[in-house]
Amino acid sequence: MNRAIVVRHGDPLDIVPRFAKEVGADTVFVSEDFGPYGAKRDNEVATRLAAQGVRLERVGSPYAVNPGVVRKNDGTPFAVFTPFSRGWMSVGWQRPLPAPTNMNLRGAPDVKCDGIPPEPECAATLPAGGEEAAWARWEHFASDALSRYKDERNNPDRDGCSMLSPYLRFGVLHPRQLLAELRPDKNHDHYRSELGWREFYADVLHHQPRTAWENLQVKMKHLPVDTDERAKQRFAAWCAGMTGYPIVDAGMRQMLATGWMHNRVRMIVASFLVKDLHLPWQWGAKFFMKHLVDGDIASNNHGWQWTAGTGTDAAPYFRVFNPALQAEKFDPNGVYVRTWLPELASVADKFVHTPSESPTGVPHGYVAPIVDHGEERDEALRRYKVVTGK
Repeated sequence: MNRAIVVRHGDPLDIVPRFAKEVGADTVFVSEDFGPYGAKRDNEVATRLAAQGVRLERVGSPYAVNPGVVRKNDGTPFAVFTPFSRGWMSVGWQRPLPAPTNMNLRGAPDVKCDGIPPEPECAATLPAGGEEAAWARWEHFASDALSRYKDERNNPDRDGCSMLSPYLRFGVLHPRQLLAELRPDKNHDHYRSELGWREFYADVLHHQPRTAWENLQVKMKHLPVDTDERAKQRFAAWCAGMTGYPIVDAGMRQMLATGWMHNRVRMIVASFLVKDLHLPWQWGAKFFMKHLVDGDIASNNHGWQWTAGTGTDAAPYFRVFNPALQAEKFDPNGVYVRTWLPELASVADKFVHTPSESPTGVPHGYVAPIVDHGEERDEALRRYKVVTGK
């Protein structure tokens, strides 16, 4: 059987039924979307197709195990990752299917094809597209960094991450393909666990769609946050990578330049926004979704809630990352921050994460810290006490 890829541009509510009618299809197959927007869209497409006698069949999904499948013995969903992970592993998944053959990538000869849109100007700074590029990145990662993944995945100064999240986000690779590459080994096990986090957050969002933008822990809606003019000014400094905390600013500039940010740094910059600046986590989540090429609503927004202490984190809100100590631990020589903050190139290693403490002062082109971390940590704990009484 010959297969062809035909590209059409437009609103799927209009384009899909029109295309089905044009080619005389009686069934349309799609990969099931479990996100709130995608599920709603597909239901509306199904209704429009049904009106013209065409069925919409959902086959597979972007996950190894579909959201909603992994449950406790009493049938309720898991709320914490570790027990979910055990259930996810026990359910298991099929090996990936072989690639299709006889695929005509130039479209069908008798069917109009709009073609793939031209690359945007920013494409040169983004990860290379396509399955070939994705597998090349995997081979690079698997041949070296995977063997040290458990110990080095948190170090942004090293090439220690797979950086495959954009390919998973857009379905270029399926998680079952990566899971099939892993073997029993502490580093492979940890990478498998990281893939499990993606599936866990999708499961949480599936069961509670409101948590895309609302606190999973309802009590946390009473946590005081700042939204006044000064808050907006601080948010602007955070967005621009000009907070005076190098690890935070380096992460933001990496994302603005490449559409990607190291995962440990994502946690640090998120903690800084919600616990040093006391801003709503939704502000940061929206900014990330705007700029991350791997932006996934379930992973992104529940990751933000984990850091903000409003989501699935089993530890309380009082975890507050000290950006300088985090940087000293995971970027000890300042390699990462200097990569994205050339203003710090000549700052001594001793002060690269706290340049305002250098005898020569803050280097030209950089800024002094916009807040005092110690004071803001105490303020974050005071606000937490307002909610919990603890």
